[in-house]
Amino acid sequence: MINQDTGQEGNMWYIENVNLFSIFCPHKFSDYRENHQLRNFNKGEFIYFFDDPSSSIYLIVEGKIKILYYTEEGDEVIKSVLAKGDVFGELSLLGEEKRKDYARVVRENTTVCQLTIEQMQALMKNNLNFALKINKFIGLKIRKLERKVEALVFKDVRTRMIEFIREFAEERGEKDGQGYRINHFLTHKDMADLIGTTRQTVTTLLNELRSEGKIDFTRRSMFVPDINSLSL
Repeated sequence: MINQDTGQEGNMWYIENVNLFSIFCPHKFSDYRENHQLRNFNKGEFIYFFDDPSSSIYLIVEGKIKILYYTEEGDEVIKSVLAKGDVFGELSLLGEEKRKDYARVVRENTTVCQLTIEQMQALMKNNLNFALKINKFIGLKIRKLERKVEALVFKDVRTRMIEFIREFAEERGEKDGQGYRINHFLTHKDMADLIGTTRQTVTTLLNELRSEGKIDFTRRSMFVPDINSLSL
């Protein structure tokens, strides 16, 4: 039986606050620690490309990564922007054979923990608590994707923008009085891709929300003074 170090589990499924590293990385399992190496990447490098074999799952130990694809016209479309504690490439556990997107590093000195599917399956087989957490994680990722699709179909763009900011603040922001401060790393184009609109619309909506006193922002950060007042 593989021994698992204990970690902070209370906030397990909050993206930035959880330390999924405490349960995921082989360095936390004595049988794997000696033979496992973390991988370091520089800004602009790709971790995998479209149509690569889907044979590994990854955890971000430090840094930032974008999951993206390109249209037939060559335009880049962002699917998600991930940070420390985020897991990606998990569809390989569900039988995906080839990657359907790209994973590109967007911050210098990004460190990634990589497990092959065989390693992951062995960890899950030998540690039921670990397997439960990974299954829960994948289930929540799928439900989050379902909510995103539902929002794109049934909600107007202002609603999607507000819900995105609320979720982003609660998951990645730091408490600041009654509000949240987000040292964000998203461009207006990134936000537009994530909520299914144009960069110009995002700029207009952000300016409207700032004029209403619901948010304030600079090029490097966003402040939500009262998360409860960020309503429709």
